[in-house]
Amino acid sequence: MTRIRGRVLAAMLMGGGVAGMAQVPLALPATVQTEAAREAARPDGFVLAGPLRQGALVQGIAPVGTVALTLDGQKLVLAGDRHFLLGFDRDAGPAAQLVATLADGQSVTRTLAITPRDWALQSLPTLPKATPRTEAEIARRTGELAQIRAARAEDHGGDGWRQRPLWPATGRISGVFGSQRIYAGEPGAYHGGVDIARPTGTPVAAPLDGTVVLAAADPFSLEGHLLLIDHGMGLGSAFLHLSRIDVRVGDRVTRGQPVGAIGATGRATGPHLHWAMTWAGRRIDPQALAGAMPGR
Repeated sequence: MTRIRGRVLAAMLMGGGVAGMAQVPLALPATVQTEAAREAARPDGFVLAGPLRQGALVQGIAPVGTVALTLDGQKLVLAGDRHFLLGFDRDAGPAAQLVATLADGQSVTRTLAITPRDWALQSLPTLPKATPRTEAEIARRTGELAQIRAARAEDHGGDGWRQRPLWPATGRISGVFGSQRIYAGEPGAYHGGVDIARPTGTPVAAPLDGTVVLAAADPFSLEGHLLLIDHGMGLGSAFLHLSRIDVRVGDRVTRGQPVGAIGATGRATGPHLHWAMTWAGRRIDPQALAGAMPGR
């Protein structure tokens, strides 16, 4: 694996951004409240807690009087206390526009500078990007992707997004977010989550409170036994390759609750957990949110 190195990542605000937020719903820690007091004196009134970089998730507070909020024209969900989330996928550009529309019709804009990250790239010059699929395989995959899109579109209004994420399993990290293989000069899809290598049957826990929106009893062709949990505010977790799923669609789960077990179902070369997170359709780096792996 060749790692392309470049600039050092910007330091995360508030001692770790979202990963350092309080676990008590509907409240920000005192450090962020102090920041909010300082921000109140600034012209635009925005409060942002988190790293403005590729793959990051940021929690914010909109200016007083905000009735609508957009990020590069995409409408954001705004909680009753004016808190919101925004995120940047792996290939986010260098800047984004955050715009708040106020009750009096005026608007407030902040231009966000997005820090780039360097990603682990592996060149495989003699291998093709993919093998041809049959019509039956294509039809099956089309149906699976439709189920995933429909599940991720659900929003059950929970407050799990306000908590600090737990690692759903602990162990050796065998795959990192954003890594990518280059097949004969053609880039493959980048790795959209973090892999944790543990034996089949190792318990998997919910990293945040949420509602189960998909629990694949029949293994998907790629993901195997797939579990999706909605944490509210457009934030969701996916757990791939499970050997079993212990919850059902519609179940409300709590942070740390066992929800399944590690396996090697679907397209996997060995037992491991692939944990992915998305916000409003954008892939977020779970490792950056959860922080250092316990015991490592």
